[in-house]
Amino acid sequence: MSRHLPAISGREMIRALRRVGFVVLRQKGSHVSLEKRTVGGYWRTIVPLHRELRPGTLSDILNQSGLSKADLAGLL
Repeated sequence: MSRHLPAISGREMIRALRRVGFVVLRQKGSHVSLEKRTVGGYWRTIVPLHRELRPGTLSDILNQSGLSKADLAGLL
């Protein structure tokens, strides 16, 4: 797996998160709030609906959602 994160849009990121159980809580402007509840707790993140997410933003979303780069590659 490459060290670099893929160039994806906010909508693609939301689709990937929904595949692993996240649900959309709300949207305010161009930012969508998602949440996943599990027995051990919950994960929450906000995804901006940009054409291409910056690498730092994408990395923060992955950290907040508990996913790795390999997990994301498998979901795309």
